[in-house]
Amino acid sequence: MPLHDPAHAFVPYPDVPVCHAGTGPLSGLYFGVKDLFDIAGYPTGGGNPLLLALSGIKTQTAPTVQKLLDAGAALAGKTVTDELAFSMNGNNAHFGAPINGNAPERITGGSSSGSASAVSSRLCDFALGTDTGGSVRAPASHCGLYGIRPTHGRVSLESALALCHSLDSCGWFARDALTFARVADVLMAPDTTPLPARPRLLMPSDVWGLVDSAVRPAWDGALQQITQLLGRAQDCTTVLDSFDAMYWSFRYIQGREAWMTDGAFISRYAPVLGPGVKERFDWSRQVTDAQVQQAEQFRTRFRQHLADVLGSDGVLVMPTMPDIAPLRTADEASLEAYRNQAVQMLCLAGLSGFPQISLPLASRGGAPLGISLLGPAGTDRSLIAIAQQLAAAAAA
Repeated sequence: MPLHDPAHAFVPYPDVPVCHAGTGPLSGLYFGVKDLFDIAGYPTGGGNPLLLALSGIKTQTAPTVQKLLDAGAALAGKTVTDELAFSMNGNNAHFGAPINGNAPERITGGSSSGSASAVSSRLCDFALGTDTGGSVRAPASHCGLYGIRPTHGRVSLESALALCHSLDSCGWFARDALTFARVADVLMAPDTTPLPARPRLLMPSDVWGLVDSAVRPAWDGALQQITQLLGRAQDCTTVLDSFDAMYWSFRYIQGREAWMTDGAFISRYAPVLGPGVKERFDWSRQVTDAQVQQAEQFRTRFRQHLADVLGSDGVLVMPTMPDIAPLRTADEASLEAYRNQAVQMLCLAGLSGFPQISLPLASRGGAPLGISLLGPAGTDRSLIAIAQQLAAAAAA
C-alpha cells in the first residue's frame, strides 16, 4: 500500500515485497489489484473482515497478476472491494468508501471501487478489477476511466474469489488509451475474429430509451467523435421479450450463483454484512430452481439474439450507465433504485458474455460519464484499438 493513500483506495495491509521483472512491456508502471486476487505474501479479504480472518497468507499469486509482474509492472497494493463483490455502490461497511478521484463528492461505484479510485486519484497507472453485473464498467463511467468487461473467460480468474462463475469476468482500468492497450497486450492474445477496419456501428434505440431525456444530450459530443471515426450509426433494437425479462433473468442467475458461492460461508458464520449486500444475499437465498431454469433458457436465447444483431462486424454504441455517479450522501434506497436501473443496460454484456469497453468521453455537471462500445464475442482487442483511434483523433 502506498504510504500516502488520501483516496482510501488500498486495503491497509502491511507492505510485503512482491518481485517483478526489471524490464518488460509494462516496465515503469504501477498497478493495483482488487482484493479478490491471491498475491503471495498477502491474505485475500474479499471486502469482509471474517473472510479476511479465514484467508491465511497466500503462497501463490494469481496467474493474471503474475503476468503483469512478469511484464515489468510493479504492485502498488491490493485495493478495496465492495463486500464479497456483491454491490455497485463503492461503499464497504467495514473498509469505507474509496474516493472518486474525478468527482470526490460522488460515489466511485463498485465493486471494483478501490481499483477505480486508485487510478482516478493517480495513485497507480492501472488496476485490475472484476465485473459480474457491471463492477468495472460502472466505476469506469463514474470515475472517468477506460474500463473493460472482456469476453467471458478471456482473462483468467484463477486464484481469485468468485461471486458468480458464469458471469464473473476480469477487467482493468486506466486513465489513458495507450496504457489501457499496453495492459491488453500482456493479458490478451490477438483477436481470432477481429472486427473489420470499419465496423458497422449500431445505435440500440431501446437501450438509449432507458436514459432520461435531460441526461441524453450529455453524450452528443462523444457520439459525434465516434461517428466521425466509424461512420453513421444504424438504428437497431437489442431487447428480447422485454427489459423486465432480461433484468430478471440476469438477477436470478446472479442470485443463485452468488448463493452457491457464498451461502455456506454466510450460513455457517453469520457474518455481519453491510447494507444492500445483506439484502441481496437474503434475496438470493430464495431464488427457486424454476426461476433459474427459465433464466438459463432465456440467456441461451438472448446470446443468440444479440449475436444475430451484431453479426461478425457490428458494434453497439450505448451509454455505460444511466447517469453520472450518485452523490456520496445518497440514501440506500435511491442507490438501490439507481443500481436496478443500471442493470437493465449492463445486463446485455452479462447475459451474452460479449465484450464491452467504457470510454471516458462524456461528462455532465462537471462529473464523468462513460459511453460504451459492445462487440461480438472475441473482439476485445478490436474494441480497444477503436478506443486508441478515438484518443489519437481527439489529440490531433
